[in-house]
Amino acid sequence: MEILHTEFKGLFIIKPKVFKDTRGYFMESFREDLFTDKIGTIRFVQENESVSTFGVLRGLHYQLPPFAQSKLVRVVKGKVQDIAVDLRYGSDTFGKYFSIQISEENQLQLFIPRGFAHGFLVLSDEAVFQYKCDNYYAPDYETNLRWNDKHVKIIWELNSYDIVLSEKDKNALSFMEAVKF
Repeated sequence: MEILHTEFKGLFIIKPKVFKDTRGYFMESFREDLFTDKIGTIRFVQENESVSTFGVLRGLHYQLPPFAQSKLVRVVKGKVQDIAVDLRYGSDTFGKYFSIQISEENQLQLFIPRGFAHGFLVLSDEAVFQYKCDNYYAPDYETNLRWNDKHVKIIWELNSYDIVLSEKDKNALSFMEAVKF
């Protein structure tokens, strides 16, 4: 397993070793000792999975303290554009976003520390998306950042008319309104 730094402090790309043969493949998707050595100690307490179709944009979600969450995300099937927006005051990358394609082909994962809003856009016909969290889901502390905020200026890989949003995500907060860390 290779753990790659990004320009965002605490945000890491994880590239597992994938062993393929005629039967399929095998990989370690998480290994606590390597994770602790390269990223730090973390205790995942919840794992979630979603299935979404082409154009679905889920996010940009985050939870407020004391229920803020770090996430380890991956795609089991399909392909997504994964986005993390830094909401940490004092960070060199405050207000900026990180974008990466994660797919069943590249098997990349992204570790997103607390203090980021997170979302993904489905680029394939269907995507199965999994993520581990280090804090439990707390709906009273959940909030979201507008996907097309004029301050953050995310460049999405699909046209806006192809994007499908939930009602909650349609009514998300602007960057100026959003609670920061």
